[in-house]
Amino acid sequence: MPRQLGIVARLDDLGLGELCQRRDRPLVHMDVEVAHSGDPSETGATASAWDAARDLLDTDLARRGLAQRTRHAYAADLADLTEWAVARDLLPEATVLADLRRYLAALTQRGLAPSTVARRVAAIRALFGALREHGVIEASPAQRLGSPKRGDYLPRVLSAPDAGRLLDATGGAGALGLRDRSMFELAYGCGLRAEELVQLDVTDVDADRETLRVHGKGDKTRAVPIGEPALLATLAWLQRGRATIVQHPDRGPLLVSRTGRRLSTSDVRRRLARWVDRAGIEGGPVSPHALRHSYATHLLDGGADLRAIQDLLGHASIATTQVYTRVESRRVREAYARSHPRS
Repeated sequence: MPRQLGIVARLDDLGLGELCQRRDRPLVHMDVEVAHSGDPSETGATASAWDAARDLLDTDLARRGLAQRTRHAYAADLADLTEWAVARDLLPEATVLADLRRYLAALTQRGLAPSTVARRVAAIRALFGALREHGVIEASPAQRLGSPKRGDYLPRVLSAPDAGRLLDATGGAGALGLRDRSMFELAYGCGLRAEELVQLDVTDVDADRETLRVHGKGDKTRAVPIGEPALLATLAWLQRGRATIVQHPDRGPLLVSRTGRRLSTSDVRRRLARWVDRAGIEGGPVSPHALRHSYATHLLDGGADLRAIQDLLGHASIATTQVYTRVESRRVREAYARSHPRS
């Protein structure tokens, strides 16, 4: 059936009543290409082409050392683009800037948040960048693809007293209490991401040098100092907690469950929520990343150099670390507003 006739038939099938009910999108904005159904063999070839493109990107990401979780996020974002493109028989090598802009407009019509659309744009740029690098296309159509402006996000930071109250409330005499105290002392005392925390092994703890070997993003390793509270809590867990659970106390994952398996990031979030509730910390949920933000902000409050904080956090760019200067600036403005008679 010719494409134009297919559109007319589709509109006739919908009926006037259904068209009137489509209040989520004006009729004049309806994407008529969705009504087109091509040859199934062509559709399969189009889907295969997009699958091959995504596999190519994933291979590049793996070679660059990106975490499996990050690669899964790219794959999920690009799966949505693939579905949209296959419905239009649009091959990766035939995609132009106007096509990608139409896709982003469709995302906005669906009500996706600007931060989600911006993440999709980053994935699209990476995909077409990989295709260009491997010679599949001559130039990336996503090079001039605009990204929506994200909100001015500032991370939640616990005050030093609240952080102390949380850690003092965490723990107990049992093995799991000792583990949780060690886990969150390390998270706050060393500024670890949740993924870095659960990837720690016993051999990463150097008690003599009071340092911790951390396996960060991009398969990069850094050494960070362990403060006395975190070190004592970790030694207590190793000697009186972990040793009662596992057969080989001198090797394997540092943080384990009651059955001896390595903890997951969801385990960390669940246990933290429990202790935040017990400590009576107000202001909403506290994520493991909030402990990392608090670590960095309290270092800045204490006079630490921004470059030193960058190294401790394992940030590839100083621009990522500079978010904490905005946190400090906000705090200063709030203090001024509260305290100065002419504020």
